[in-house]
Amino acid sequence: MARRALRKLADTLDLSRHLRVLTDLVGPPPYVASREPTHAQPTTFDPQSFFPRPAPLEIEIGSGKGLFLAKAALALPEHNFLGVELVHKYATFCAARLARQDLDNARMVSGDGVRMFRELLPDACAAAVHVYFPDPWWKSRHHKRRVMNAGFVRDIQRVLEPGGALHFWTDVEQYYLGTLELLAAATNLTGPLPVPEQAPQHDLDYRTNFERRKRKDGLPIYRAEFRR
Repeated sequence: MARRALRKLADTLDLSRHLRVLTDLVGPPPYVASREPTHAQPTTFDPQSFFPRPAPLEIEIGSGKGLFLAKAALALPEHNFLGVELVHKYATFCAARLARQDLDNARMVSGDGVRMFRELLPDACAAAVHVYFPDPWWKSRHHKRRVMNAGFVRDIQRVLEPGGALHFWTDVEQYYLGTLELLAAATNLTGPLPVPEQAPQHDLDYRTNFERRKRKDGLPIYRAEFRR
């Protein structure tokens, strides 16, 4: 489903605290002749350096318009929240949402989340990883482009601290079932643990904008939690 157009941001809005660009941190993608990314070892980068004070870290892959990130940061001010979004204009939009609410415990990275996990994030640095409604890449020949692949889920396990949680939601049953099989084969995470559907208390009381649209259309959402 195509993303909807974004409203124009105010030119005067200062995003310097809330937005980083991944290539500024790790450089341009290192590709070999086959165009496959190399598998560099993670750096000694400390993700807590994004924030004014250290706190349990939660990371969202594919933040879109930032509804989850902003709501979670407000609900859990004792945690830090880091979002990463591949499409720069959406990363900017999300950072603007955080900046307007002056959220000191939430930050955005514009760039490839898979690469951020592979090359930047150290072991056992996150209390939770959130993956909500990733692109299903419907055609079989494109399944290799799905974010939930063997290498990435192994990096999720590595990045999670003991007891940390992976939250995975999708509206595509085939993707959901395939990911459960993948996680069982490629990791030793505990799950899937059931995640009950909550009744919304108001029009924006959803995990993401995508969940809001799907549930208003009466479509099912497939949810799972895994623990390290």
